[in-house]
Amino acid sequence: MSINQEDLLLEFNENIKFNYNLKKKNWFNIGGNTKIFYKAENLKELIKFLKIIGNEERLFVLGGGSNTLITDKIYDGVVIKLSNNFNNITLLSEDIIIAGSAVSDKSLSEFAMDNSLGGFEFLSCIPGTIGGGIRMNAGCFDREFKDILISVQAISKSGQVITIPAKEINFKYRDSGLSNDLIFLSASFKGFKKKSNLIKKEMIKLKEKKEKAQPTRIKTSGSTFRNPLGQSNKKVWQLIKESVPLEKSFGDACISEKHCNFFVNKGNAKFDDMKKLIEFVSESVLKKTGVKIETEIKILE
Repeated sequence: MSINQEDLLLEFNENIKFNYNLKKKNWFNIGGNTKIFYKAENLKELIKFLKIIGNEERLFVLGGGSNTLITDKIYDGVVIKLSNNFNNITLLSEDIIIAGSAVSDKSLSEFAMDNSLGGFEFLSCIPGTIGGGIRMNAGCFDREFKDILISVQAISKSGQVITIPAKEINFKYRDSGLSNDLIFLSASFKGFKKKSNLIKKEMIKLKEKKEKAQPTRIKTSGSTFRNPLGQSNKKVWQLIKESVPLEKSFGDACISEKHCNFFVNKGNAKFDDMKKLIEFVSESVLKKTGVKIETEIKILE
């Protein structure tokens, strides 16, 4: 690496770390070290950092750490974490909210409720942050990020800040189609006036529905595979259930008893254990049903 570590340390002090361990930074509790870990204090510092790094390094922005499986080996790139300065929520007008990309989906839904804005209830059931939600067009209960997004503010690898209107984004199921080189900074969302008590009622109903169907408070990472749109009229969990012995495990990586599209680290699973389980399930489904399923979680290796 031609980037001088001492220069980076002088410039960014405690916000830059080398050979930094990522195991505790994700929901699976799996992962080794990243070559460079940078906590972006604010936009000005982030621009400065990107200009120094240039195009030499792979970048990965780590949000809440859900939906992410990280290699046990050294990640040969830069992992960026946005600080609390990217965690602000503001009411722009009576039906528009601006949220920083480090804001949690749950916080945005609660802010909307406090301001009597409907349309955000589904976010209370999605783990993770606004940045990650836009990146993968996250959704549940028949609602997705694309349904509430007006525009997103992002920064390119070269440090240029741009605004992208939602209508110019080619959203698909669990995909925004936006370049991985873009780092999302904030986004504006549109809701509609609705009584707070009705919003709360709806959020409680969705939460109960989710808790009944999905595992909580364990080392899991959300849905492992996307539903195979266009290939099958069955949901991915149905395909898994009919193709795979559900007690199958590799090391401490196993399939949740509550929902078979959720994989669990029941102790000290390694990256390879979880990856083998993912590959085993996808190969078994293809063999049994002829349907090729794709991962929803991001695999960082």
